[in-house]
Parts: sequence; C-alpha cells; structure tokens
Amino acid sequence: MISRRKLPSLNSLRAFETAGRRLSFRAAADELGVTQGAIAQQVRALEEQLGIPLFQRLARGLALTPSGMAYLINVTRAFDLLTEATESLLVQPNIVTISVTPTVASKLLIPRLGELHAMFPDIKLNTLATEALSDLNRDAVDIAVRLTNTSFPKALEAQLLFHQELIVVAHPHLVKDFHLPLTTQQLLSLPLLQDAHNNWPKFLNSNSQLFGPVFNQTTLALDAALAGQGVALVCKAFVEDDLNNGRLVQIMTETVFLESSYYLVRKRSLSPKESVDIMWNWCLEKLKHSQSMVLSK
Repeated sequence: MISRRKLPSLNSLRAFETAGRRLSFRAAADELGVTQGAIAQQVRALEEQLGIPLFQRLARGLALTPSGMAYLINVTRAFDLLTEATESLLVQPNIVTISVTPTVASKLLIPRLGELHAMFPDIKLNTLATEALSDLNRDAVDIAVRLTNTSFPKALEAQLLFHQELIVVAHPHLVKDFHLPLTTQQLLSLPLLQDAHNNWPKFLNSNSQLFGPVFNQTTLALDAALAGQGVALVCKAFVEDDLNNGRLVQIMTETVFLESSYYLVRKRSLSPKESVDIMWNWCLEKLKHSQSMVLSK
C-alpha cells in the first residue's frame, strides 16, 4: 500500500477530477477559479508523479485514457465522500461539550437530561465524564464543572455552584434498628464506604483503619450506599434527590466543610455561541445547590 506521504497533492487531484468531468482544461479552470495554465500544469505534474498518462490531448478538448477513466471514478468518489463529511459536520445541531466529574454527571446532570431536551431540543449536549482536569482549548470543551480552591485566570469566567459540605448517609433499611442521629461509636459499627477522596479520617478526626469497601469513584460509593451496602460520606449536593425521595437518610448531625468548591467555568468571549450561553444559564439554574437538608428522624 502506498504511503499517505506519497499520495498526490489535493490540488493536483482536484484539477484532474474537474478536468476529467468537464473534459476541458478551460472549463475546469473556470469552475475552480484559476487559470487554464494552472490546471494543465497540475494535471501534468500528476501524470509525471504517477508515471501514467491520464488524458489524450486532442485538438478540440480532452479524452480520458482507460487508466484515467478508472482513476477518475475513484477520485470522484473520494471527493464526494469529503463533501458529504463536510456537509454532515456543518448541518449538525448545536453541539455543546461539557466536562464534569463522573459523580456530577451521574447525580446531577443525567437525571435532568430529559428536561433539558424538552426545553432545548435543538441543542445536543456532549458530556465528558472524567476525573481529569480538562483543557478547554485542547479538548474543545465549551463548559466545565471544576472542583478547586484556587482563583481562576482572567481568561476564564467562573460561577460558584456549591460548596463541599460532607454529610453521612445510608439506606433506611441499613439503620432501621438505630435511633437517629447515630453516635460515632454506632457509626463505626457499620461498613464505611470509602472513595478516592478519602475524607473519612478528616470527618472522624482519626487515622485508624476503617472497616468497609474502597471505591475509586465517589459515584460508586454512592451506588453502594443506595444498595444498602454501607454508609457514605458525600457532598450534600449529590444526594439531595435521594434524601428527598427517601432512598437515603442523613444519619448524623455532624458535617465537614472542605476548602474546594464546585464551579461552572467557561472561556470568556465577547460573542459566545448562543447554544453555549443557553447551556451555561441552564446549568447555573439546575446544578446550583442552595437548599438545606433536613436530618431524617
């Protein structure tokens, strides 16, 4: 197979394809907006590179050689594919790419996607769920949710979504034999679901070894809590719906505030895309957390 580096130039292929369709260097020049001599030169260079004559030069125009006819069919097909790919890209709906952590995606964003689509059916949301910090330029991200305790550069616009207030939650069935709120001793008798953030030592003010499974993502620890597998220490904003619907209960009055908070971030622009503006305002309205939780009795 020939190396892509040795393929003919796009200009020479375009000149050949147009001339082959029109069977005229002059007509090809008019279609491409160049001189007749430029078309003839590009075709001649292509024939020299391939070592194969593609046209017969006649007194009143051009005729394709058998090799030229076969080549024209495939080159035309290739240009048709490029045209279709470009048209498909340009007619895509308004796409907005948002970068969020897996927990923000599963607990805050995904439950509201139906509402988003009903309100803005022409906007297609592309969600990147990752623990890695996305580069808004490199990763072509329009909006990001970032967890940080540092200030943002002037090139970025940031709005606070919510602070990290950690609360202790469990499935109601797991604590049905206890009177709430639990004491620390009662808490330690239950499996403590741990994640990569490892916030239990801060909450308990202890570095003692803990009893319970360890997960690499907070969303997995929350899923385990919802399944009644143990007690989770989570950001209050992530369990609002579960507490309101009775799927989880807050089992201790003590809470812990962490220094880092969740922010909505985008690049500053004098003329932002309308679809990005719409998604930005929707996220501020739907993801911003301000309601307080009530301890279950």
